[in-house]
Amino acid sequence: MEKIILVVDDEQSILTLLEYNLQQAGFKVITAMDGEAGINQALSHSPDLIVLDLMLPKLDGIEVCKQLRQQKVLIPILMLTAKDDEFDKVLGLELGADDYMTKPFSPREVVARVKAILRRTQIQMDTPIMPEEESGYVRIAGLKIIPDHYEAYIENELLELTPKEFELLLYLAKNKGRVLTRDQLLSAVWNYDFAGDTRIVDVHISHLREKIEQNTKKPVYIKTIRGLGYKLEEPKGE
Repeated sequence: MEKIILVVDDEQSILTLLEYNLQQAGFKVITAMDGEAGINQALSHSPDLIVLDLMLPKLDGIEVCKQLRQQKVLIPILMLTAKDDEFDKVLGLELGADDYMTKPFSPREVVARVKAILRRTQIQMDTPIMPEEESGYVRIAGLKIIPDHYEAYIENELLELTPKEFELLLYLAKNKGRVLTRDQLLSAVWNYDFAGDTRIVDVHISHLREKIEQNTKKPVYIKTIRGLGYKLEEPKGE
């Protein structure tokens, strides 16, 4: 089935350039030139991926990303930023963007990045379920994760997680008891090389702890293994 790519950018030259190259690569392309139109196109057409500029009229790319994720729209997002834009990659990725690129860029590189994100998304969808998932969820003590719904609960209370927080939690759960390095988590959850910048992992771990741990200073689920990384384990006494 033909994949649909939504490109949101307020520069007509960039829209035309990306539309042509993505179509040449076999994608169907729809476009928008401001943030509000981008949200409407995403909700109306359910594209397979969104290429989203940071600086947009009406709503900027961060706000578009934030609003879509708040509405549980889990479409992968590739954020575009100019080199002189003040863009915190941790903030952008934390809000739900899957990857980002700086302008100027090669159209061929954009197409390659789009294909890589779509491959990763498909692999995640095709990942065999764990035995514990046969009933549709994973349970570790008071933590319950429902992969198909992108939902997680702690003591039956629904957690408000960003897509990346959910994916990180699920990956930790699927590797329960295993020590995972920050680089392993970056590769598995973000599938991106941040040139040794593992701050994004620490930020997400911190946010997860705030949401699932009763005492973040003495976590019982997500443990820090000093000098190595993190692991999720069954709380002692459960």
